[in-house]
Amino acid sequence: MKVAVIQMQVTLGEPERNIAALYRLAAQAMKSRPDVLLLPELWRLGFYPQPVLDYADADGLETRKALATISQKYQVNIVGGTVANAIGSKVFNTSYIFDRTGHMVAAYHKTHLFSPSGEHNDFEAGNSLVTFTLDGIKCGIIVCYDVRFPEVTRKLALAGIQVLFIPAAWPLKRLIHWQTLIRARAIENQIFVIACNEAGMDSQEEQLAGHSAIIDPWGEILAEASEDETILQGNLRLLIQNQIKESMDVFGDRRPELYKKTPN
Repeated sequence: MKVAVIQMQVTLGEPERNIAALYRLAAQAMKSRPDVLLLPELWRLGFYPQPVLDYADADGLETRKALATISQKYQVNIVGGTVANAIGSKVFNTSYIFDRTGHMVAAYHKTHLFSPSGEHNDFEAGNSLVTFTLDGIKCGIIVCYDVRFPEVTRKLALAGIQVLFIPAAWPLKRLIHWQTLIRARAIENQIFVIACNEAGMDSQEEQLAGHSAIIDPWGEILAEASEDETILQGNLRLLIQNQIKESMDVFGDRRPELYKKTPN
């Protein structure tokens, strides 16, 4: 599986400009003919103008149209980052996933909202995890703050995913957390992690970290971006996952009965 990670520099509160940027960057990324495109968190608006309901995409219609158009035009799978998605009076931080035919195969509402910035006051949290299949490969998705909750990724790994996609809008001041956590999720679950962060500034004029990365199940960094807008490319050698699991049977050595007990 060949992946292209689109580390966009998003313009805050200007969806038309950001959608145009997506079309431009997707065309650039497709020159290397990847199998999957990954976008960052809240790429349509930035992280994030307020009141977010005034800017949100009603039922994700505009977003889904753009993603379907790109996937059909280039016959590419798209893990569509996330967008502010208005369902009635509620706004969810939603990811849409499309296959090569332009068919939406999954949608995920971010389950852990970043309370230090007040995200829980502006968005509704999702209540379920999802897996999906792209080109016969079982995949999962988490979003930004979700990565701080290892139970989520472990649940997806136990469901049999080989590849985990992580769109984010992570600040530069916590770059070391980002780099450590995405690598840890790959190592402890023996999966590929494809992490796409934004470039530029957020609504609090905080510098976003960039540093999108492609990491293999051994924790090796196959590719890593700087802080600037860029397209990161990587080829996932999926067969090494079986070799790693055979050499270190972490899942076979688990003791689930122990984890249900309360420590003394």
